[in-house]
This record gives sequence, structure tokens and C-alpha cells, in this order.
Amino acid sequence: MIPLSLLAVVLVFGIAGAADGLSGYQISCGATSEKVVGDVTWVPDGRFVSVGNVSDMRSPGVLPVLSSLRYFPDTSARKYCYVVPAERKRKYLVRTTYFYGGFDGGSAPPVFDQIIEGTRWSEVDTAGDYARGLATYYEAVVLATEKEVSVCLARNAATKSSPFISALEVSPLEDSVYNSTDFESYALSTIARHSFGHDGSAAVSYPGDRFNRFWEAHSDGMPVVESQASVSQAAFWNKPPEDVFRRGVTTAGGRGESLELQWPPAPLPAASYYLALYFQDNRAPGPLSWRVFDVAVNGETFFAGLNVSTAGSMLYGDKWPLSGRTKITLTPAPGSPVGPVINAAELMMVVPLGGRTHPRDVIGMQALARGFDNPPADWAGDPCLPQGNSWTGVTCTQEPLARVVSLNLTNFKVGGSISDGIANLTAISSIWLVGNNLTGPIPDMSLLHHLVSLHLENNRLTGQIPPSLGSMPRLRELFVQNNALQGAIPISFKNKTGFMFQYAPGNNLS
Repeated sequence: MIPLSLLAVVLVFGIAGAADGLSGYQISCGATSEKVVGDVTWVPDGRFVSVGNVSDMRSPGVLPVLSSLRYFPDTSARKYCYVVPAERKRKYLVRTTYFYGGFDGGSAPPVFDQIIEGTRWSEVDTAGDYARGLATYYEAVVLATEKEVSVCLARNAATKSSPFISALEVSPLEDSVYNSTDFESYALSTIARHSFGHDGSAAVSYPGDRFNRFWEAHSDGMPVVESQASVSQAAFWNKPPEDVFRRGVTTAGGRGESLELQWPPAPLPAASYYLALYFQDNRAPGPLSWRVFDVAVNGETFFAGLNVSTAGSMLYGDKWPLSGRTKITLTPAPGSPVGPVINAAELMMVVPLGGRTHPRDVIGMQALARGFDNPPADWAGDPCLPQGNSWTGVTCTQEPLARVVSLNLTNFKVGGSISDGIANLTAISSIWLVGNNLTGPIPDMSLLHHLVSLHLENNRLTGQIPPSLGSMPRLRELFVQNNALQGAIPISFKNKTGFMFQYAPGNNLS
């Protein structure tokens, strides 16, 4: 499970939106039309989600993007998913925002899980922030393995009312950003991102940060220095905004004194973290415009002899072990003319992904979902993962790639047709689609070599029984009664031993 951000809290009146020039999708959940804040435009969520109800907030002074939400009262669904178009094999920054507003008449927000790309991301508990009039955001960086990114909400043991969401952002990142992480195996979950020496509640974001990351202000009473030179974003892999270098914090005593920074301010769970630190010498270029110091994290050397110039420097550790309180110490080198300085920092937990569903099964299940009318409400996102939140009626194995082994939608009132894509479910052993309103032909299933039981009775299927069903090596049950099938019964059925075949009444087979 990816933990929640320890510091991801923004004022209801100061949340940044995404401007028209920002790539990706900035979605106002529950909205029926575009919402504009200054030159910032948010789009409605109807094209990205097919379930849930909407509610308008009545809290005075709330920004338009937080004035609506989508909530999910269906207790039978295992998850509720947004599916956002993406570029395959590209990294995305995903941010979810929550502002309760008492939409359900309760006194406190519900607690629930959020899931990203099949991995349980975090538990959402916004009660403390809401009591202070704040909205809460969570942020992660993930790789799109296919042509979409799914973000889902799900009930857990602590959920007492309907899960909800106010806003969702999915923004593509450039290849160099956080490029030391193996995103095929891991995700990054933002814990803290701060710009030191800045005051006020407004975060540095878009357009200063081209990806609309939030760099929150943090000073902690330390001496502040102002920069005399600009830096170039292009010089840094992570493309930090120039604004975060305009100020920094340093020591009160100056030359020879170490700088100790308790950051982030909250204790951390034991894990591996991606830690990035940003520095710039704030003085005008000159013979003595250099700073050299060592960087240590909790007493362990992070980098020795860092020479910081007016052009700026960045240090990072891609899997740095941390737990509890964290202290960053900057110790000046002997003879350094000035003390150390730091401008900004990012901390993100490195989290193993919760597994993958076999691409063939994803393709097959998505094809079935598109062919069905009125499929179960949770038929979106990953069909198998996370464990415990597979699609209704779907049973999967888990290792090493999840495979669909059973499909049972008996009496679910599903309409539409059975897609030819069902042939991708090559590990499935049981298909029960009994008692629905399915029409059209039975597709070719000859590739389903593990299929043992196929129940299609009590639908409105037409056409002939595919002869290939008779040659399937493990098929032992075929029930198709009470449909509108016609034609000859495949002769291969008569030669199968131990084969249960029921086709009457209701068909015109001979």
C-alpha cells in the first residue's frame, strides 16, 4: 500500500488549478460544465467515469473546482474507477483532491481507500484537514503500462458512508523527471515538496512548474537569503521551477556554522525514499562566490564536498532508507567563505507495485465490458487487482501475473453481446453468464484450452453453436437451453466422453 502524503494539505481558497496550456487532464469531479478560475479551466468528469452520483457544495467562498464532487453509494461495487487516456510507457503525475463539505449531511468525512493502476495507493482520511477548513490532496507518480491510467476509490473496514472525490489530475512528465526510479516495478508517492525561505500559504505551481507540482512554502524561522541570479530548469533532471531558487535558508552565524534542518516536520514510516535536494549560491558571481559543504541525512553522508554555484545544484538518492524524524545537516568545508544554503526539497516514498494483470486478460475483459450493456458498476480499471478489488464476478490468480480463471455473472441482468475478445482469456476454466439478456452469436472460444464449464442458458443468443466447442480438450459442460439458437448440433459433441450438453428447451437445434 502506498501511504498518504504527510504534508499534502492546501487551503480551500488557495488550491491551484491547471491552466489551458498544461498537458494532460484536469478534472472537476461531479461538474456538468467547464469551471474556470482566472485563466484555469477544469473539465467535467463524465467522460472518465460511468458510475456514482454528483453533489453541489453549499459552502460559501469555495473555489469552483471544489464546489462539486462525485460520490459512490453503491455498496455492492468492489471499486469505483476513473479511466483517463494516456500514452503507453509514459510517466504521469496523478493527484486526487478531496473537500468533504458535508455533502451527505454527516459531521465528518468518510474514510476509504484509493487505488492507482491496480495498486492500493493509500487510505483517504480528510477529517483533520476538513475540521480546519482545508482540502486535502494526494499525489503519486506512476507509469502508464497501457493507453490509460486508472484511479479508483474503494470501501474498506473503516468506511461508514459514501466514498467521494472533488478533483483528479493526470499530467504527463518528461522522461528525465525522477528517471532513476524503475517505474516498471515501483511507484513514487509524494510525502513532501517544499520551497525553503518562502512565506504564505500559496504554493509554487503552474505555470512556474510546468507539471503543476505544488511546492509548499517552508521557513521554520531560519535566516532567509534572496538569489541574485536565475537558474535554468533545463539544467536539472527534475525540472524544478525557477521560483524555488529565488529564496533559500542558511545559518545565522554564517561562515563555519553547520545548518540543521528538521525536514519533513512529521515523522516517517520506515521505508525507502526518493530524496531530492536543490541548492543555489544566492550571491552575485565573483572570485568568492562559491560554497562547499557536506550533506548528511540522519548522520549518514548523503554527499561530500558539494560545490554550489549560482547555476544551482541538485542531489538525489533514489532508495534512501528513512524512518521517524529526519534531520538534514549541511556542514561547510574548512575555508569556505560562507555557510551552507538550501532552497528546496522533495521526498517521495518508493513503493513496490502490487502486481500486474496479464495484458491478454486486460484486453479480453475490457472487450467484454464494452460489449455488455449494464455491466456491474465496478467493471473499470484493472479487472483483477488489487487483490480483494477484482471486478464483480471475476476470480483471478495472483502470481506472477494475475490471470482471470473464472467469470460468473449469473442473473446480473446484463445485456448486449459476448465480444470475440473473450478468446483472450486463455487461462479461464469457468464461464457462467446464466439468466441475462445477452443477444447475438456465441463467439469462437477455441483458444480457451483450460475451459471446463460454459453456461450460457436463459439468454437470447442466436446463430449456431460453434463447431470448435466440440474440439476443446477440457470442456466438460455446455448449457445453452432457453436461447434462440438454431442449426445442427456439431457432430463432435457426440464423440466426447464425460460431456454434459443441455440445449433444450427454447432452441431450434437438431
